[in-house]
Amino acid sequence: MENILIKGENIEALDLLIKDRNLKGKIDLIYIDPPFATNGNFTITDGRATTISNSRNGQIAYSDKIRGTEFIEYLKKRLVLLRELISTQGSIYLHIDYKIGHYVKIMMDEVFGIDNFRNDITRVKCNPKNFKRVGYGNMKDLILFYSKTKKPIWNEPKEPYSENDKTKLFSKLENGGRRYTTVPIHAPGETLNGKSSQAFKGLLPPKGRHWRTDVETLEKWDKQGLIEWSSTGNPRKKIYADQQDGKRVQDIWEFKDPQYPTYPTEKNQALLDLIIQTSSNQNSIVLDCFCGSGTTLKSAHLLKRKWIGIDNSELAIRATINKMDTIVADLFVKKPEYEFVEMKETQLINSQF
Repeated sequence: MENILIKGENIEALDLLIKDRNLKGKIDLIYIDPPFATNGNFTITDGRATTISNSRNGQIAYSDKIRGTEFIEYLKKRLVLLRELISTQGSIYLHIDYKIGHYVKIMMDEVFGIDNFRNDITRVKCNPKNFKRVGYGNMKDLILFYSKTKKPIWNEPKEPYSENDKTKLFSKLENGGRRYTTVPIHAPGETLNGKSSQAFKGLLPPKGRHWRTDVETLEKWDKQGLIEWSSTGNPRKKIYADQQDGKRVQDIWEFKDPQYPTYPTEKNQALLDLIIQTSSNQNSIVLDCFCGSGTTLKSAHLLKRKWIGIDNSELAIRATINKMDTIVADLFVKKPEYEFVEMKETQLINSQF
């Protein structure tokens, strides 16, 4: 499959992908950043996008006028089609704000199944605000993460330890200043007849527990100086900070929006990089049916994924094409090639880029 950029109403384009392009069950990852039911218009003036709704200047990039139950139904119709497109190992990330997000969560539980809900991710989007209003300042939105089944693609994301993390989590120092911590070498659960229940240095596991590995490995660790014995004779395994590949990514992400976006509500590319690397593989198909300025598509391309983008805004399509044109081919990345499809009622106009 070649990459595809579609200009048109996304509900019609999704139907096209299912029926005419035979992509049902073949999309490994969907990220969407739909309108947030703000009841406003977002504009672009002299190449500069507004970051708030209801701007009175510039060209309208998109209108966000559908609200309440009508908005939930609007979104549900598209999510039902998206579920058909997602592969059995696929996932969807839906970016939404705090005002409508909880209603969207309930609807997504219905469409994808509450057992396939993975995370409600908090995304810190900006610096603290000092607006004078009754209520706390809002500096976050949320991303709802669902999978099609219980076994989605999952490439464990890690982030580097900060110096503060290292001091806090690896509080012990060896000669030379090498940081480490220690962990128990036993775990809950008793094994009566296994290698993990045998004596190590004449010591049996505590009652109701077993060694985390066989005694032969424990002996090896001890010879290598990787077992630390307490003053009371309790053995623990040394874990060194410089041997760890980072810490597990949690569900609060700080990816602030671009300060000078080229398109309204344009997202940080590092945010998309994290999602795409975690929930897809190389040559997976990534779909964004509210593609805006094309950040998802650019990230997917640079990470060697196939991609499909859909938007009905002329300004969005123009911004996407411009963004893809900024990709410079080299030994590792090729210049984007894609099929452009313009949907005009029942007529399709195709061209190659």
